[in-house]
Amino acid sequence: MSEEEKENIAEEEQEEGSAFETGSITVKKNGHFIHCLTIIGQIEGHYILPRQNKTTKYEHVIPQLVAIEESEEIEGLLIILNTVGGDVEAGLAIAELLSTMETPTASLVLGGGHSIGVPLAVSCRKSFIVPSATMTVHPVRLNGLVLGVPQTLSYFEKMQDRIVHFVESNSKISAKDFRKLMLKTGELVMDVGTVLDGEGAVKCGLIDELGGLSDALSYINSQIEEAQ
Repeated sequence: MSEEEKENIAEEEQEEGSAFETGSITVKKNGHFIHCLTIIGQIEGHYILPRQNKTTKYEHVIPQLVAIEESEEIEGLLIILNTVGGDVEAGLAIAELLSTMETPTASLVLGGGHSIGVPLAVSCRKSFIVPSATMTVHPVRLNGLVLGVPQTLSYFEKMQDRIVHFVESNSKISAKDFRKLMLKTGELVMDVGTVLDGEGAVKCGLIDELGGLSDALSYINSQIEEAQ
């Protein structure tokens, strides 16, 4: 085996290890490098979740986004989402970074986009959702001890306003309609909110288009071609 072949094998093994550890991989097609980043399970923020939880750690994702934006080789970014929500601050931080990237971005919702997964889904230039996926919209919630004082309610309201304004700014849904989805009763057991399937998410303007992997990749490639 030649030295070049050994180096290629070593690079492939390194990429496989990176994909396993971080849930991301960079692929090349037609001379273009596109990075794929998966956001799955629960968004882990300031507190470490139990080991049995499937998590996406924001301290891993944020440096990757910076590296992708600054990379001279990577020309596009695909975000694949199947999340049950998690830390609101961490999820919103990731979403804000994605929305301000110059690198062409697309998101694809598979399975579910729950709670803070909604801002993450709409943060890219174009969002896609498969027909069988769902988007769950509900008000901000907090685990643990909560003080029953007016300041607590004000804090919840301000955090919710941040999410509503972000979603309105990065999708086709209005703040008024999004709040209606958040506060809808009779659909979730012991909770308020709305569950939208793929078609419903597109119909209300939350997600741009029904589509799958090939659709999202085709969009990114078209954006790369236009930029050249």
